Amino acid sequence: MLVYTQHLNRIGAAAARAEQEDRLADARELWLSALPWLPEDASQADQIRQHIASLEGRQQAVDDRQAKWKKRLGPLFPLFVAAVKLKSFFFLIFKLKFLLGFLGYFALYWALFGWKFALGFIAAILVHEMGHYVAVRRRGLRADLPVLLPGLGAYVRWYSEGITLPDLAAIALAGPVWGLGAALACLGLFAWTHQPVFQALAYTGALINLVNLIPVLWFDGAQATYALNRLGRGLLLVSCVLFFGLMHEGVFLFLAAGMAWRMFTPDAPQENSVRTLTVYLALLIALGAFLYFVPDPGAIGRR
Repeated sequence: MLVYTQHLNRIGAAAARAEQEDRLADARELWLSALPWLPEDASQADQIRQHIASLEGRQQAVDDRQAKWKKRLGPLFPLFVAAVKLKSFFFLIFKLKFLLGFLGYFALYWALFGWKFALGFIAAILVHEMGHYVAVRRRGLRADLPVLLPGLGAYVRWYSEGITLPDLAAIALAGPVWGLGAALACLGLFAWTHQPVFQALAYTGALINLVNLIPVLWFDGAQATYALNRLGRGLLLVSCVLFFGLMHEGVFLFLAAGMAWRMFTPDAPQENSVRTLTVYLALLIALGAFLYFVPDPGAIGRR
């Protein structure tokens, strides 16, 4: 019975998604596939049959509208359909919040640092956020496009739906992992072009992603730490202190302080996620080494 219930729930969720996306024919087929799993006289089967009938009515209304426009436009109808699909595609990609956030980000950082840095910085932020987005979607969960908040940061809203702590940590750390990749790409462009803007983007990107690992507030490190028990948190605390002694990067003091605080919070699980600990530690090493070996463009300018 439990297996049947889970299967019907999956069919219902898929059909609901199809309806939200206006794929009425697909939704109808999914609901029809659910009927053989139910007794014919069950009330739930009657509800599904009624819903299928309503979907058929909605689909017929859509077909009637298309037939009307096809008759009016004649040979121009295929162009009209293509234009509608193109408009829907761009509306999906550039939702209003995303577009306004992008423009606000670009305007702010253009005014502060010039358009080249602004464009590269937004691209690096988007790469970081797309790391979260892809990690969420790979797990079959719903996620919205990144929202950019000029001067404050960015975020991806997603829907956990009973996710495990290791998966939560993997989604949180995916952003810094992709962000590290963006910083390395900027460093490669600097080595190729010798343009100082790429050096500035590489250093800034690495610094922002390292700061994001501080396990407090809304930072990615806070979400990742939920999968670590006190032993794992203690190992990261000791590591941050050692890294500060070796690299003299002040951000490691904030990381150590945050991890020391998380040693005493009541949210530590019994089991430790070894994968989370490994990825977290690797990011600390890679991003710290990045800042240590790549000169700070601001510091160079002040000398």
